[in-house]
Amino acid sequence: MSRPHLIPGPDHPITVTPSDVRVVVRSGEHVVADTTSALALQESTYPVVYYVPMEDVDQQLLERTDHSTYCPFKGDASYYSVVTPDGTVDNAVWSYEKPYDAVSPIAGRVAFYTDRLEVTVVSGS
Repeated sequence: MSRPHLIPGPDHPITVTPSDVRVVVRSGEHVVADTTSALALQESTYPVVYYVPMEDVDQQLLERTDHSTYCPFKGDASYYSVVTPDGTVDNAVWSYEKPYDAVSPIAGRVAFYTDRLEVTVVSGS
């Protein structure tokens, strides 16, 4: 069965832009990510999602899972759980490793569920 591949447009716009914010992600007391190089993905009327470069993530806290999802605008997403001595937060991080062309800048970056991890966004000066 073929899955739809949709192109962002006036009815469903998607923009990916460099942000001027600092994004810090924590699981309890553990810093999972800290960056000033996030990209802001604005999709339609959804809240902005910050995609963080993998090099700004403590990858020792990530454990790849078998979970995956599909977005007709972005492609296949793979997931990671965050594992700390305090416990595991399942499928709290996702990545589009081979995103569609319209959102290609998010390749090599990850995003975080704000209802599972503490994501702090501090505006730049």
